[in-house]
Amino acid sequence: MYTFAFEKLTVWQKARKLVKEIYEISRVFPNDEKFGLVSQIRRATVSVSSNIAEGSSRNTKKDQAHFYGMAYSSLMEVLSQIILSCDLDFISEKQYENLRASVEEISFQLNALRNAVLR
Repeated sequence: MYTFAFEKLTVWQKARKLVKEIYEISRVFPNDEKFGLVSQIRRATVSVSSNIAEGSSRNTKKDQAHFYGMAYSSLMEVLSQIILSCDLDFISEKQYENLRASVEEISFQLNALRNAVLR
């Protein structure tokens, strides 16, 4: 089976793992959040990995950097939603800390990737 370029990127692999973690954690959110915070945080998390994949397929460095920037923006949206989830006691402090550590790591890698393509 052929492996596409984005699948080889460590940052995409980590973003993919974050999607799985968010889906698992958000399963236990209150039912009345199904169309609220659950939907929003899941879509934002999926957007991170999707924008990395799309960016890696772009022909120009400027286009690539644009999509990596979009991935970063979505990642910051995820962080905000993780913070709110902790504030609302939907996730524990430990879950928050683990998710935040993942977000920080992905954010550093995304910035490095974006800066690399702009050089």
